[in-house]
Amino acid sequence: MPRPSIGETAKTGGERQARYRTRHANGAPVIRIRRPIDRRSRIRRWNDAIAAAVELQAEYAEWLDALPDNQQDSTLAEALRAIVELDLSELQAIEPPRGFGRD
Repeated sequence: MPRPSIGETAKTGGERQARYRTRHANGAPVIRIRRPIDRRSRIRRWNDAIAAAVELQAEYAEWLDALPDNQQDSTLAEALRAIVELDLSELQAIEPPRGFGRD
């Protein structure tokens, strides 16, 4: 995936080099932060995602039950009801395929 462009048009090599030199001219160290690699298998990530969805659905159900009577007909209550009424049992029943002996 290519990087997003910085300007409207593509920079020439000299323009990129000049930008690099001005960025590094003050001598400050360049700090790059990388996200840690997720080493879980796809099956494990799938199961974790479904478990998180079920937990969130339970939290939204509690939130809906705690709403005052004057907000039971609000758009917030409608959105919470839509989330609570989702049937996640179909997603829980799905068993993802195993991948070439690595799972």
